[in-house]
Amino acid sequence: MRLKHSLAYGALLGAALSAAGQASAAQNADLSSLLAQQQQQIQQLQQQLQNLQQTVKQEQTQRAAAPAPAAPAAAVASDAPKIVQTPTNRFYLSTADGQNTIGLTGRLHLDAGDYISVRPANKAAGVQDLSSGFNARRARIGVTGKVLGDWGYTFIYDAGNSQDNSPKGIQTAQIAYNGFKNTAIEFGYSDTYFTLDESTSSNDILFMERASPNQIAVNIAAGDFRSNAGVRNWDDRYWVGVYGTGPAQGQAHAQTAEQFGTIERATYQVLTGADYSVHVGADFEQLLKAPNSGINTANALSLSDAPELRVDNTSLLSTGSLGTIANPLTGAEVYNLEFAAEYRNLFFQGEYTHFDIDRRGLDQASFDGGYGEIAWTLTGEQHKYNPSAGAYGSIIPDHPVSLSTGGWGAWEVAARVSYINLVDNFIEGRSISGQPSAVDGGKQTNFTLGLNWYVNSNMRYMINYVHGSFDKSNPTAVAGAPLGAQIGTDFDAIAIRAQVAF
Repeated sequence: MRLKHSLAYGALLGAALSAAGQASAAQNADLSSLLAQQQQQIQQLQQQLQNLQQTVKQEQTQRAAAPAPAAPAAAVASDAPKIVQTPTNRFYLSTADGQNTIGLTGRLHLDAGDYISVRPANKAAGVQDLSSGFNARRARIGVTGKVLGDWGYTFIYDAGNSQDNSPKGIQTAQIAYNGFKNTAIEFGYSDTYFTLDESTSSNDILFMERASPNQIAVNIAAGDFRSNAGVRNWDDRYWVGVYGTGPAQGQAHAQTAEQFGTIERATYQVLTGADYSVHVGADFEQLLKAPNSGINTANALSLSDAPELRVDNTSLLSTGSLGTIANPLTGAEVYNLEFAAEYRNLFFQGEYTHFDIDRRGLDQASFDGGYGEIAWTLTGEQHKYNPSAGAYGSIIPDHPVSLSTGGWGAWEVAARVSYINLVDNFIEGRSISGQPSAVDGGKQTNFTLGLNWYVNSNMRYMINYVHGSFDKSNPTAVAGAPLGAQIGTDFDAIAIRAQVAF
């Protein structure tokens, strides 16, 4: 019996051991598989680590080879002043918001001329010769800018006219309110917007000098250096302005010496396009109070002008003093019509002017004059219209002179004829002393040819050839020149100008 039990226990123990061995073998197989998977993951992680280390090393190498970045610029204060440059190279110092500015402005016109031939009609009377020479025609420097956005100011001093008797000193001292769109309300000393020729800057006119009819007209109560107050308004097509005027800078301001006048001007661009325009305008000037030289002197005015050059200040045209104690000048009126047209690089401008002079107790004296000028730009540029002045500006060369780019600037040829008659109520052959209403200021016809070289937007060189004919009947007999004898003068002259403006 015990033997049977022993055999049974042995069989059971063997079965148990066998089952345990089989379970242990299965567990060992699972553990080996798990270890193999973990080993594979470890190898993958090691490879990724090596790749990452290699990438980091490459980036470090590239950073070491690259130049060090510049230190960041110091931040500019938002309220710091700034420098502003215009297309014509005028520089302004401006506040950050642009509401307050101050800029430098100036122009320098240097003239030299030679009267090739002067042919007096009579060797006993009249102008016998005209001088050649050099003249710093304009030498202006000043400042211009604005205050609080809406207020503008300009101060310009002119030290030019070194060889003639034109005014020197304050050319512009003006304050303007510009708070209304396309409107300027102005007060001070300045050039005035009377006639198309005068409304065109001296930097932009086609010839070295404006035509004599224009010069005589504006000198009555308008022109450069004139005290004035008024308003102008404009858009792309129209311009209108009204001003009251006083004495020019340099005229006497004492006691009863001040003069007063008005000017009105209106213009319109009848046609306007990219390469064409047609301009018309009308002007009226009135002298309300003529100047005098003090108490117990006559209110008087003299109409005169030098030849259309300024290297000699001799006035061929001259009415003498229009006004005496017995017959003072009581007023004057000037009527002017203006016309201009442009098609591509061809430009024309002309004006007609009529003068009426009123003197107490005498017949009204009336005079007429006008001019026409034409220009052709050889290099194709145009004279651009300036709406705020109601006039045309200068040529801006498409290819300024440059040795590096080969630019030659802009070239322009021009021609002008002008005429004025300052003779009225005068019978030739009779003494002017017996004709109290007579005025014998002479007649002048000028032909001018010009060549303009625009170096860049700031510099220009000009050459003018002028042929002039001045006719005058001798109003007072002198030895060798009886009453009615011609004492006029013909002349030929050539002149050049070097100009810079900003």
